[in-house]
Amino acid sequence: MGRGNHKRRGGPRGGMRRDKKGNNDNNQTHRPYEKYPDIVKSNERLEAYYDNLLEFSEEEKKEFWDALKRELPNSFRFCGSKGHALAVKRLLQERYIPEITKITHMDGQPVTPPEPVPWYPDNLAWWMTTPKNVIRKFPPFKAFQRFLVSETSVGNISRQEVVSMIPPLLMDLKPGMTALDLCAAPGSKAAQLLEMVHRGEEARMHKVMRTLTGEDKLETKDDPEEEEAAKLEADPSDDGRSTGMLIANDMDYKRSHMLIHQLKRLSSPNMIVTNHDATLFPQLKIPSTDPSKNNYLRFDRILADVPCSGDGTLRKNVNMWNDWTPGNAMGLHTTQVRILVRALQLLKVGGRVVYSTCSMNPIENEAVVAAAIERCCGPENVEIIDCSDRLPLLKRREGMKKWKVMDKTSKLWNSWQEVEEYAKTTEDGMGPQRVVRTMFPPVEGDCVDLPLERCMRVYSHLQDTGGFFITVLHKKADFKAKPEEAQKKAPKDTSAANGVKRPREENAADDQESKRPKTAETADVSEAQTKTQTEEPAPVAKPEPAPVAKPEPEAEAPEVTEKVEDVPAEPKAENGAEALKEELVAAIAPVSGLPDVEMKDVTEATPATSTAATPAPVPAAERKKRPDGPFEEPFKYLSPDNDVIKDVTKFYGISPRFPTDRYMVRNAMGEPAKAIYYTSALVRDILTMNEGRGAKFIHGGVKMFVKQDAPSAEVCRWRIQSEGMPILHGYVGTDRVVTLKNKETLKKLLVEMFPKISDGLWQQLGEIGERVRDIGMGCCVLRVEPDGSDPEFTERMALPLWKSFQSLNLMLPKEDRSAMLLRIFNDTTPLINITQKPAVKKNGEGKAEEAVVEAVKEDSEDNAKLEEVEEVVKEELGEEEVKADEAAVNAPTE
Repeated sequence: MGRGNHKRRGGPRGGMRRDKKGNNDNNQTHRPYEKYPDIVKSNERLEAYYDNLLEFSEEEKKEFWDALKRELPNSFRFCGSKGHALAVKRLLQERYIPEITKITHMDGQPVTPPEPVPWYPDNLAWWMTTPKNVIRKFPPFKAFQRFLVSETSVGNISRQEVVSMIPPLLMDLKPGMTALDLCAAPGSKAAQLLEMVHRGEEARMHKVMRTLTGEDKLETKDDPEEEEAAKLEADPSDDGRSTGMLIANDMDYKRSHMLIHQLKRLSSPNMIVTNHDATLFPQLKIPSTDPSKNNYLRFDRILADVPCSGDGTLRKNVNMWNDWTPGNAMGLHTTQVRILVRALQLLKVGGRVVYSTCSMNPIENEAVVAAAIERCCGPENVEIIDCSDRLPLLKRREGMKKWKVMDKTSKLWNSWQEVEEYAKTTEDGMGPQRVVRTMFPPVEGDCVDLPLERCMRVYSHLQDTGGFFITVLHKKADFKAKPEEAQKKAPKDTSAANGVKRPREENAADDQESKRPKTAETADVSEAQTKTQTEEPAPVAKPEPAPVAKPEPEAEAPEVTEKVEDVPAEPKAENGAEALKEELVAAIAPVSGLPDVEMKDVTEATPATSTAATPAPVPAAERKKRPDGPFEEPFKYLSPDNDVIKDVTKFYGISPRFPTDRYMVRNAMGEPAKAIYYTSALVRDILTMNEGRGAKFIHGGVKMFVKQDAPSAEVCRWRIQSEGMPILHGYVGTDRVVTLKNKETLKKLLVEMFPKISDGLWQQLGEIGERVRDIGMGCCVLRVEPDGSDPEFTERMALPLWKSFQSLNLMLPKEDRSAMLLRIFNDTTPLINITQKPAVKKNGEGKAEEAVVEAVKEDSEDNAKLEEVEEVVKEELGEEEVKADEAAVNAPTE
């Protein structure tokens, strides 16, 4: 959210542009950094509006504006499983903070070290206010900065603004639940949700292994606070593996790849990334217990962190002091309502939606909540949850029940009735531009007494944060959403009904009603949102309304059906009419992007006597082609009887308890070529059952195996990828496992590529030397199991290890090696890459090892490509435009 046209001057960091290697452009290698005048942090209209709206005392008003003019503290969050996050956090507390606290300023005052965010659970979120000139000056801060950069690069730390961490904490997402993040890029909140999806999974899997097989390979101590999530009853149906799922969606294709970059570090097979307009997110088919009836997915939890004007980010996006206008919020209001209504439609009865913005404007906040509840037929169907007891140390204010609306001329309006009265006095019967009824507090109907005070407002001066708004909604009953009312400017404005076009106003959003398709409520897509979220218009036809004497009533939205019996069955094509009907559905869905059309609707639109030509089937390649990106390869699942799957299972001795029906490849042929992915069962069902139905899937699953050149035909050519190792290693047979307990042995493997094991050199590898000498060539699992004797060496890991004729190699990208060296050993030793001599290459060893080097290099390049995508998006769109409340906090040092 918070996307706007706010770009930094000169380049990504506000000075002259630099290439991706850090060199300045135009070959001016000695050109000084350009200086620009500081932005004056003042805006008369902005200040007048919020001074009138918030009704603070004079003292608090000063605190409010002073806080907005200060720089935002740097903040970060420890990620991954809770146990791992706590382990990394201990390093900060025990290694870096003691050194930082020894620093004193010139005046003898101690430096303030990083501190935990008081309201974030388990002290896993931290912030710091130390000035950059202090950070640059003292070595302990430089060491701490190196730690932050290193751990961020491998996904153990997320640089995230603290208020953007709040919405996921209010989701109450539990094991086994399905979640949807409708506007997810760049992915910090989605990462929080994904961690919740897997909460307790590791402990549950250990219990299953102990209980069912007697194996105890991965035994760990369960965190007492995780006992509920770790109980097998919490998610019992898949041997302890998480059966929940997160679908992370974003409308912009480029931003969706930033999303993938954020989330793939968590190695989750329970995740899908989609590329849809949030107002049009489609229904997804899932297996039905009755084969004659359809079943559609409804979510337990949905996050609607919607695009907004972003005036809560003034501390971070200083350009907004110049750019803020009342029209920023007015142009997004209708789109925000549509997103929230669609979220409530996709929700299960009993589920909850968390709605949030980084705006302080009630037009985007309380007004949106009230309008959405009204369209969902009132509080008897959707209620606002009181979360005042959650996060008790978070300072917040209640939601507003009364507010005024500022129009584009800066005039304040007290009510919609006042707007209507004014419109009657104008010659054209028009009210103020963009002002619509739903922007005001409800004054009639079921929503008059909505408890909007249960909404949550966070202001910068309360706890030194950005501004934020959060509301939690609970769906009490199914509903059929009311049609969206025509957003007329005044009672006299009947030109649309008479087929006469209104004059086009400044922003395309003002004209959206005349262009909006009238076939289904869920097809309401505003140009304001299209301009905000992506440069590519949504793939929905927008015909001009034909002149009619009387406007046609707006059709109801195709409702998501939770119960199987409520969904009409898809009849088989037994005659010409049925065949035509199926072909129309197949042809329309991929093109329109609309939710699934019920068969009875198609029958009414296309009678059996129709003479219309049958649409040609859309080729798969054309359905997958992206208008602003490359082709998206299809997702094809492999049979357990596939020869490659059988060979891999046999070579690694994989336990029959590990499912073999969830392996997937991404190519039209459906055969393993370069990589094999693994997904959860639910992800598999969704990807397979919705193929060719208009769902835009761009990522799913974890890369489990990668094809690798091998030294002989007896060696399996499919190595275990590092991101798939945490999922698979507990099921690998003992013949392919090497156990390591010694800290120094691990260090040698991290620092040195291809340590020799021939001619007795295996003895230099200590405890694992004899084992690696005797194990067969190819990929194996290095299981790191500290014995507990060293308090700084407690992290249990499983890493891919490749054995060649005469040497070993950890199959890890260099970033992971360096981060692990720093984390475990506090060591910044450069990595050693031993090159092969020509004499060695004669026996084939050099060729095999070169292949391994290329494979690791390719893994590193994959990471680099994702980093490059992120930089390109930031360069093209501006860092603030990527998503204001989620943009990475500036590093403590340059």
